[in-house]
Amino acid sequence: MQSKAPYGAAKAGNGSFDPYAFFTHPRTVLRILSWVFSIVVFSCIVNEGYINIGSERLLCVFNNNADACNYGMTVGVACFLGSICFLILDVYFPSMSNVKDRRHAVLLDLGFSGVACFLWFVGFCFLTNQWQATSADELPLAQGSDAARAIITFCFFSTVSWAVLTLSALRRYLAGSQANLFTWQHLDPTTGNVRATPYPIANGATIVTTNPYQAPAFTETLDPKRLIQQRPMPPAF
Repeated sequence: MQSKAPYGAAKAGNGSFDPYAFFTHPRTVLRILSWVFSIVVFSCIVNEGYINIGSERLLCVFNNNADACNYGMTVGVACFLGSICFLILDVYFPSMSNVKDRRHAVLLDLGFSGVACFLWFVGFCFLTNQWQATSADELPLAQGSDAARAIITFCFFSTVSWAVLTLSALRRYLAGSQANLFTWQHLDPTTGNVRATPYPIANGATIVTTNPYQAPAFTETLDPKRLIQQRPMPPAF
């Protein structure tokens, strides 16, 4: 029984799309989780990240530091859009037949995932520090405290998910550089495994073909002496 090939290892140019194989692939699951985590972060900041204490001015729950809320919202929206773009790219990646396009797609995935992981880690440390510096007097009735804890928690989850995506992209790039992901061999992987098959004919001569299902081109008896006599002679200068 032949094992099922992983998603993304299909022949380039094949237009068939398997939704089950795509959505159950670990990379797709991680992208969807990262997408959900980013939604949680920026939605919590928008809905409960700002409080109003005795005035019309809204203050950020993280030590009244507007930069903390702006940072979390910016990174969350950027990773939300990036996750959607790379999900679409993963759908079209197996059908790419151009070597440079495949390499650029993997490098783009590697670069974006690495930057996103770094930004989420910085955001986790920054928001945690600002939350620890927030006094109880700044949050009457613990207003927004649950949202702040949820934001910090999902910043940590986002750091882990994007770190795994970075390692996955790095592994895919190294595997493509060493194997056939960025070479023309992925267009027809069966040609390298075809063995030459000789067909014996009369008088000891043979015809060799690389197609095991191809019949001999001629069925008549060939005379080796006749073939030698018909060979063009080199000019005598």
